Amino acid sequence: MDRRTAIKMLGTAIPALYLSKFSHGQGKNWTKVPFRPTWDSLEQYRVPAWFRDAKFGIWAHWGPQCQPERGDWYARGMYEEGSDQYNYHIATYGHPSKFGFKDVINEWKATQWDAEKLMDLYARTGAQYFMALANHHDNLDLYNSSHHAWNSMHVGPKRDIVGGWERAAKKRGLRFGVSVHAAHAWTWYETAQRSDKNGPLKGVPYDGRQQKADGNGQWWQGLDPQELYAQNHPLSKDSEDGHSIHKQWHWDVQSGVNVPTPAYCDNFKARTIELIDNYRPDIVYFDDTALPLWPISDVGLEIAAHYYNENQKWNKGELTAVINGKILNEQQRKCMVWDIERGQSNRIEPEPWQTCTCIGAWHYDRRIYDNDHYKSAKTVIHMLVDVVSKNGNLLLSVPLRGDGSLDDKARKVVEGIADWMQINAEAIIGTRPWFIFGEGPAQEEAPALEAQGFNEGKGKPFTAQDIRFTTKGSVLFATVLGVPNQKTIIIKSLGKASAKRYQRQQIANIQLLGSTDPLSFVQHADYLEVHLPENTESNAIGMVLRIS
Repeated sequence: MDRRTAIKMLGTAIPALYLSKFSHGQGKNWTKVPFRPTWDSLEQYRVPAWFRDAKFGIWAHWGPQCQPERGDWYARGMYEEGSDQYNYHIATYGHPSKFGFKDVINEWKATQWDAEKLMDLYARTGAQYFMALANHHDNLDLYNSSHHAWNSMHVGPKRDIVGGWERAAKKRGLRFGVSVHAAHAWTWYETAQRSDKNGPLKGVPYDGRQQKADGNGQWWQGLDPQELYAQNHPLSKDSEDGHSIHKQWHWDVQSGVNVPTPAYCDNFKARTIELIDNYRPDIVYFDDTALPLWPISDVGLEIAAHYYNENQKWNKGELTAVINGKILNEQQRKCMVWDIERGQSNRIEPEPWQTCTCIGAWHYDRRIYDNDHYKSAKTVIHMLVDVVSKNGNLLLSVPLRGDGSLDDKARKVVEGIADWMQINAEAIIGTRPWFIFGEGPAQEEAPALEAQGFNEGKGKPFTAQDIRFTTKGSVLFATVLGVPNQKTIIIKSLGKASAKRYQRQQIANIQLLGSTDPLSFVQHADYLEVHLPENTESNAIGMVLRIS
């Protein structure tokens, strides 16, 4: 029996695409063989059903770099003479030879952080998982770390940030994830080795090369700054060029990157495995090309194999773990889940994937708040619908202020997402792609995907002519990304002629989510015409048609 005949006998509108490409790896206990730290072994991985169903997650990309409220990569930018963050640092804290990032960490107390109240809000959005920052390139572990003295239990807030997030998320039934970024501290902090080239402190070194003995009589007495900054090494080639770090991000030795010592790599491995073993996350997000420190070291492969093997032990043989990695080749996309930063694919991907983005800056920037530059709830929902129609998930970072509080404008965005999702989540959570992801003018000029992403906002804005499709069983959802001027919705992909390629049955019923009344419709040769009642209250974000 061929595939099309089998589908027809099922008597549903479940597409062949759904039954083949997108049902990959949904069975429980699919394997009990141990993973080894090789790409060939990791290819046995299958994405768990829970992640395929989840579709939406919230991320707290929050740590000590939020304390100055001056944007992302502050701990690097504050050492770049003449930069905005350098000038801000001078005006706020003093010269980086006297007040470095280690001292910013000491200022970060997180006095207004309340994980329980925040998670109540996040859970209202329909998010199925929550991601906590475990460490960033600034190299501070935000958890109880026995392998790294620079951790949030010992300095700064003196609290287990990851542990607090974990308890709050799991209490509300959300899957829990951690994001790990610290592998790159070795090169990322090279700016801390510099000194001013101009001015009264010309030639005075910044604090990036300070040693443990320099802390006598200081608040950090007994701590070794080199465990944080890791700068007892020569600079990478072209280190004075601020853009060189991007060219060397994937540890290509031909690029002139300074290669970390085995001790540095082993310490990163020990810290990360302890994080995994103690907090048992459902997802580990690596901000790396493929896996951390690959290909100069195998520790990333060793961490991945360890995580998959331990996860199966925690779950009686069932693998429920997810690893996110960036800029993956075809083999690597079988070993983990591909993450696209601030961008998205312009096609239905055969394997589940994820877009990560933020409504503002990755680290809190007060200027975005002051200038009303947050993404709107409408923008976020349109992005979510588009991503899900292409077999992806959306991981959304909601910026927190340095003290851990959520400002009123960010809260309004989150509440707008929650309001829409409480009516329309049925078309998002637990769905699968249809034969095509959608129709409309926005897809005709979709921007190309470059490197790890960053094509967000470069295409046409969505309008009521843009429609995205998802399926759940025999039901097709058509999400209209706007509100039509007339009380009529036109869907070209569901005309009689085009529908022959996709549907196996005639359309019997169409409802607007949020209403129980059926809608009237006419299926013309070239398009489906759906009529909305005059008294329909439309959400400006868009509306969802449930077609069965």
